[in-house]
Amino acid sequence: MSATAPLALPPPPPVQSDWALFLDVDGCLLDFADAPEAVVVPEGLADALARLSRALGGALAFVSGRRIVQLDALFAPLRFPSAGLHGLELREAADLAHVPDAAPEALRQARDAAERIAAGYPGARVEDKGIAIALHWRAAPAARASLEATAAAALAQLPGYRLQYGNCVVELRPAHADKGQAVQRLMGATPFAGRLPVYAGDDLTDEDAFAATNALGGVSVRIGHREPTYATHTLADTAALRAWLSEAAARLGARA
Repeated sequence: MSATAPLALPPPPPVQSDWALFLDVDGCLLDFADAPEAVVVPEGLADALARLSRALGGALAFVSGRRIVQLDALFAPLRFPSAGLHGLELREAADLAHVPDAAPEALRQARDAAERIAAGYPGARVEDKGIAIALHWRAAPAARASLEATAAAALAQLPGYRLQYGNCVVELRPAHADKGQAVQRLMGATPFAGRLPVYAGDDLTDEDAFAATNALGGVSVRIGHREPTYATHTLADTAALRAWLSEAAARLGARA
């Protein structure tokens, strides 16, 4: 991956009606919060996404580290096609989901160990995602070294797992899926097939999706200034992404 200066990347073009739009959620569509359950969906965003989805013939999906059930709760009553747990869960339509297997015992032991450490750092969080766990230190930076060491030690007991680093978080999760594979799978399904893929994300976990989107001839949009990146375009922050989407919802929705 080659480093690219933030100012060298252009903003994305206006959303077009023949696109398939894939959106990361935390740190991209929504602002980060100290705890995953504390994020806020800004007023008007769900309505804009619903109008934009209709204008795209339903070809709008979330691709997130969250579980699909969490995405549904955030945007209820809307249910978009979604990839959860970095692609381990996949719902190609509003009513069909592929759910991963149960967590191994070694992961439950790692969770318990991480929770004991987090208890000593007010603000540190252990997020149980079923088949994966996420160790958060956004509100407790001093916990980072201990939580990272716990995750690394647990990895040795979890064949087929990997460490996934993100923004103030490390996850223990199965290695057989990523966001790039999720984009590829969704692009093979109705209503995404035959459209131009466009992916927006902010984190290291989104680089696989940027690379997959580029390989399909699409548009990859980095939110923020993290480097290096495979992204071909950039927007400054979550507010800029939401404004870009709202403009598209108003423009394309008026034609639908």
